[in-house]
Amino acid sequence: MKSFKNVNSNILVIGDLMIDHYLWGSCERISPEAPVQVVDINKETTVLGGAGNVINNLVALGANVSVSSVIGNDTIGEELKAMLEEINVDCKNIITQKGRKTSKKSRVIASSQQVIRYDKESKENIEDSSVNKILDNLVDDIRTYDVIILSDYGKGVLRTALCQGIIGLAKENNVKVLVDPKGSDFSKYNGAYLLTPNKKEAILATGIEIQDDKTLEDALLKLKKECDLNISLITLSEDGIATYDGEVKVFPTVAKEVFDVTGAGDTVIASIAFALSLGKDIEETARFANLAAGVVVGKIGSATVSIDEIEEYEASLHKSTSDAHIKSFDEINKIVRRCSGNGKKIVFTNGCFDILHVGHVKYLQVAKSFGDILVVGLNSDASVSRLKGPTRPVNPAEDRAYILAALEAVDFVVPFTEDTPHDLIKMIQPDVLVKGGDYKGKDVVGTEFASELKLVDFVDGKSTTKTIQKIQGSQC
Repeated sequence: MKSFKNVNSNILVIGDLMIDHYLWGSCERISPEAPVQVVDINKETTVLGGAGNVINNLVALGANVSVSSVIGNDTIGEELKAMLEEINVDCKNIITQKGRKTSKKSRVIASSQQVIRYDKESKENIEDSSVNKILDNLVDDIRTYDVIILSDYGKGVLRTALCQGIIGLAKENNVKVLVDPKGSDFSKYNGAYLLTPNKKEAILATGIEIQDDKTLEDALLKLKKECDLNISLITLSEDGIATYDGEVKVFPTVAKEVFDVTGAGDTVIASIAFALSLGKDIEETARFANLAAGVVVGKIGSATVSIDEIEEYEASLHKSTSDAHIKSFDEINKIVRRCSGNGKKIVFTNGCFDILHVGHVKYLQVAKSFGDILVVGLNSDASVSRLKGPTRPVNPAEDRAYILAALEAVDFVVPFTEDTPHDLIKMIQPDVLVKGGDYKGKDVVGTEFASELKLVDFVDGKSTTKTIQKIQGSQC
């Protein structure tokens, strides 16, 4: 995952921009004027919607994002541009069309239940002059983009002439065009690099009822042929992502908990575009998109995901290498702050873990059972020598950390150089501090920084010292 960090990715999003507007309140009475609820509004929020949610996801991943679209010459349009500029999105290619209404969808929420939604927008196709302005701007800038996303919400921006003009220019300049399609007729996207329809959209577009591996392959092949795609792709919700690039491959989803699928499609196309912009192949791209979707469906509402969150999620699934679980002080500080903010219970323990044995493993499994995230502080070689004597450790810190990080119970390993983990515990402020049962009745370093102390008995007869003695005895 480190190859996804601190990179230079330039992505252009073209599509239907809108504002999602929420009025939050409570309802305790019925209107005397009509049989309708009266909602007392206590909070009002706005977020970017439509193609704007794709943009939010790209920004969260670390891409440099530009946007091209058509809005109205109205106050909503000005509000929308200000929201984009606030997250450092290049808005110079947003066209204002006289008489057009910028999309704004307002929802009234009473006691977590949506009561009504009312929309203010234009849905007719944009004018020819707007199409020409977008294409003229693209001619000047296209070589600056790694990938172009067409985010179609059916509000009239991505009409056929514009889609085909963009795809033609992109092909001439070897720039990939990815499309989140709308409707049942995908012909206006012909020649794109790939489309990201979900299963239902693919069924409508191909006329093939996807029920098994055979019909899935038929649908993928039909999309590829009829839309002249480089790669054919269908998202399968909880079943993952299917692709055809010479052969059919299905990449299973990796979601642990699903709270809300709102905006998951936007996250998928944003993460696919981001990975492809970095030169990743379709297999690594699909796996990355699945991880991103796995994070975002575990959040409430339209959400975004960062590379750090994806890395942490991958580590929690133990699908990553041990290196991904070994963190510095600064890295673990950011991780625990984020995890605590998401309601995760942090558990901390520490030790030398010189020659790993069953006692260590069972101890760590019990420690993990006390919370959601287990962080293990690991003594450096110098501190082990000071604690255990000049012949220890047997294994260097790098080896001990790597082996510990491979254990399913361990989420993160943090090496420290001091004799005690006092400073590390102070920084982490764990919910639960775990030590061995031999500390009963003794002072435990860092207790004042933890919400709770748990003592775990060791397995009788299992220790690194006894293992070393046994080895030395067999060598005599």
